[in-house]
Amino acid sequence: MTTYNQLAGLRVNYLGSDPTLNTGNEGQVWYNSTTGTLRALVQIKSWSSGGNMGTARYSLAGCGTQNLALAFGGANDPTPAHIASTEEYSGYTWAPGGNLNTARRRLAGAGTQTSALAIGGGVAPGNTSSNATEKYDGTSWTTTGNLNTARFGLAGCGTQTAALGFGGTTGTSTAATEKFNGTTWTSGSNMNTSRNVLAGAGIQTAALGFGGYIDGSGGATTATESYNGTSWTTVNSLNTGKYNTAGAGTQAAALNFGGYTPAIRSNQTEEWDGTNWSISSATLSTATSNLAGAGSRPAALEFGGNNPTVATAVTQEYNSTIFSPATGAWASGGNMNTGRGELGGAGTQTAAVAFGGGSVPGAGVTSTEKYDGSTWTTSGAMGTGRRNVAGAGTQTAALASGGRTSSPVFVNNTEEFNGSTWSPGGNLPSNRLGASVGLQTAAIIFGGQTSVPTLTNNTSSYDGTSWTSLPGTMNTTRTNLGGAGTQTAALGFGGYVQNPSLPATPSAATESWNGSTWTSVNSMNTKRQDINGFGTQTAAVGAGGYIFGGSPSAIVGNTELWDGTNWSSASPLTTARFISAPAGTQTAGLASGGGPSSAPTNNATEEWSGPQTTATASTLTTS
Repeated sequence: MTTYNQLAGLRVNYLGSDPTLNTGNEGQVWYNSTTGTLRALVQIKSWSSGGNMGTARYSLAGCGTQNLALAFGGANDPTPAHIASTEEYSGYTWAPGGNLNTARRRLAGAGTQTSALAIGGGVAPGNTSSNATEKYDGTSWTTTGNLNTARFGLAGCGTQTAALGFGGTTGTSTAATEKFNGTTWTSGSNMNTSRNVLAGAGIQTAALGFGGYIDGSGGATTATESYNGTSWTTVNSLNTGKYNTAGAGTQAAALNFGGYTPAIRSNQTEEWDGTNWSISSATLSTATSNLAGAGSRPAALEFGGNNPTVATAVTQEYNSTIFSPATGAWASGGNMNTGRGELGGAGTQTAAVAFGGGSVPGAGVTSTEKYDGSTWTTSGAMGTGRRNVAGAGTQTAALASGGRTSSPVFVNNTEEFNGSTWSPGGNLPSNRLGASVGLQTAAIIFGGQTSVPTLTNNTSSYDGTSWTSLPGTMNTTRTNLGGAGTQTAALGFGGYVQNPSLPATPSAATESWNGSTWTSVNSMNTKRQDINGFGTQTAAVGAGGYIFGGSPSAIVGNTELWDGTNWSSASPLTTARFISAPAGTQTAGLASGGGPSSAPTNNATEEWSGPQTTATASTLTTS
């Protein structure tokens, strides 16, 4: 039998606990001496379908993130007609934006969905090179300083006020590079290889250019170059040469997908780690060229293109996710006495309280239970039975706010729990449900719903006596979202937004609260509503939830961890569920009750053990 030593040239590491892992550890094997188990790291990479664009097109430009992308320009058959229309992606569906002033194709893009740049391209008649540059503010495009070298088939990257445009063709391929300062373009050092219809990634001072077509070569190039803000350096090549290709990410972590190789369109994906390109196991569902891209290496988006020979509106999302014991795990806890969904919760893993809820659908209940880390005990009933109740505080000083007594009846009641009984608190400014965090004497409630189908983005604070409406509103209006943190340092994530074509559209949006304003930060990896959230503003957990209107709609067990900057996927709940009672921290949390896919109510409790720390390793002396 072949040993791991013979296969990998390494001996199995002998560790006291599972190590902290990243993508560089994929395929690593180790023995955990504490649990007596042989462990390994698995990374899952895949493309999945997103919502189709409103206008099928190819040779378009894109920018932004996977969940907040922008598509603009391009062409469509017959003619081909040059397109001026813009579309905005919410992470689920595309919506119309303002038209470009100059319709064009084979242009470049840079920036974000609300602060974008359209660079160069080809205009009618024919496909004449253009030097036009336009800025997008989230609503409309405005003409700004022209490129010095008119061209199409160029690549772009960076921001609206610090962009880079490079390569392309004026009729002949060019190596020209230009830098934009928000007003004007200035010439920079040329690329080492002149080419057009290439792809790019990164920022103005740290860019990457790859692939493309070299005049007279008869085919695609694998050439890759790195830019440091002053000059280009040739680095390791793509595995497969391609042009009319797309890219996403940064100079240190980029993604290349689709394109055209001599005689065939490509469905291949390649990942760049800062030194080398490697072919991903994930491929596009259909080989596509002349497509656009947005996002990052672990969370990218591709849209439009020729698929295979005519313009397409298809959108696909790329996700590269690591699963390992080092990201934490769920284990079974003691069952609740009363199974229910849509309930509230507060406290810690070993001192939690769960309250309200009910069958899904059904009227709200008053049941309250306390958890000691192993067993649930029935406690004093709430004064008002309700579902979708917002919870905050601790087991001995909890707060229950808002919710609904039945599907159409929303309430503004607040109740305070002292560890044994509930008593009335100050009413909310309006009937609503929402997410709540903080303490019984210092809480906030944010987002949510005030009626069917009216959503709210407002925030109110509680001082232990009364609620006060605050001026800070969320950037994304939504309901059934998750929350974590305190009254002055909170995090809101997930939920659903209204959509004209669907009763609800799941969201992955994440926002950070500093006590006065909400700021949009990096989105979750999975869009969902009815999510269980707990932890702090810089170390949160989002678990379970419901993806409504998906293909198909689904109740999920997905768990994600927030580190203050990004979300990462972790071990999922054993039982997929939505609106379970949350409690605890990122290292020791709780999900109790909720609505599973198999029944209208659930009494199961799961305990979350968070990420483990790096262990000191020793090496086995035998294979």
